[in-house]
Amino acid sequence: MFWNEELETIEENKLRNLQLKLLRDTIGRVYFNVPFYRDRFQQINLKPDDINFVQDINRLPFTTREDILNNYPTGLLAVPRDEMVRVHTSSGTTGKPKAIFFTKNDIDKAADLIARCLVMTGMRKNDVLQNMMTYGLFTGALVMHYGAEKVGVLIVPSGPGNTERQIMLMKDFHTTALHITPSYALYLADYIKTKGIEPAKDLYIKRAYLGAEPYSEETRKKIEEMLSIDVFNSYGLSEMNGPGVAFECEYKKGMHIWEDNFIVEIIDPDTGEVLQDGQKGEMVLTTLQREGMPLIRYRTRDITTIIPERCPCGRTHRRIDRIFGRSDDMFIVKGVNIFPQQIENVLMATKGVAQNYQIVLESLDNMIVKVEIAKDLFDGNVMHLVNLQNKIVESLKKEILVKPKVELLEPGALPFSEGKAKRVIDNRTL
Repeated sequence: MFWNEELETIEENKLRNLQLKLLRDTIGRVYFNVPFYRDRFQQINLKPDDINFVQDINRLPFTTREDILNNYPTGLLAVPRDEMVRVHTSSGTTGKPKAIFFTKNDIDKAADLIARCLVMTGMRKNDVLQNMMTYGLFTGALVMHYGAEKVGVLIVPSGPGNTERQIMLMKDFHTTALHITPSYALYLADYIKTKGIEPAKDLYIKRAYLGAEPYSEETRKKIEEMLSIDVFNSYGLSEMNGPGVAFECEYKKGMHIWEDNFIVEIIDPDTGEVLQDGQKGEMVLTTLQREGMPLIRYRTRDITTIIPERCPCGRTHRRIDRIFGRSDDMFIVKGVNIFPQQIENVLMATKGVAQNYQIVLESLDNMIVKVEIAKDLFDGNVMHLVNLQNKIVESLKKEILVKPKVELLEPGALPFSEGKAKRVIDNRTL
């Protein structure tokens, strides 16, 4: 089923023509209304009329997170401040946050994209969505909330945490879908198991939408198995309206990125060179229908690929692969580039591993992987633990080409977060 079949299945040549029209409109608006972009374009002697093909976007300069921070709070607005109705921000843990403004029309379009995504996965008006993301300055919960309202589902705005109460709400309101972080989904699944609840028998959940943090395919499989549900991968970021930028359909073979709202490019993160479909690199996004704060060629720092094949669902919008990691999440141990998701893939595929882990970087040559394992493995048989530890070490070495130190811990030994999980602890000194 489609939310907007005409747009979702639009012919490719019509989609590119639509993109060109929207891109020219966007470039014109920022050129005349945003001094930052006008100065950037003048530096390369480019005017809006010079954009004649979608590919001409490659001529434009990138926008970075530093550009947003340097223009905080209102320096990138393309319409007057009094036309804005909402602002969302990043965490700003190291200083001022990134502020992203929305007009009423921006909010409506962001919600419409979420409605597309939910319907694409099978959500219908008789569903109940328990929204377990944090409501507030982050975009995730509110944008999902507005989109679900468009579909007409019943929303339980529970926010994160208080797991006992979450389960009560699931039972009382017959929740059929969850919006949740991967790390909290793992914790929730384990908590439900310890309470003797059988999800397929005692709950009504059919599907979950995971976002806000990168996670591996093995983590998805583990959550699906533990909760007896379908798990759908979603992609979004505050700079691009929040969730709903890209979403999986029922085939779960990559996330459709809504190309009538965004132009997607994959670049070499070191050189800035645009890569071909199928090549892995950093994703760059340009907004096409944002009124309040359009962004041109924004470097997301997320590493992925564009899947070149057409999707069997019939939608013509291209797909991106799951996020492999972030360019700024990558760390180097013994001269080898490593992404946290590589380690997660190994751990979540290993029988006996529980739901929580932590990567501790002690030096350029020293990495410790702390991982919780099933409680029944601490049965006094030391060889069981030694064999599991050796198996994890060798599996990690095969995946990341570095032999780490592995510590096995009982469930609950590592700190748990109801929001975004902090997987990497960097104790290295520069």
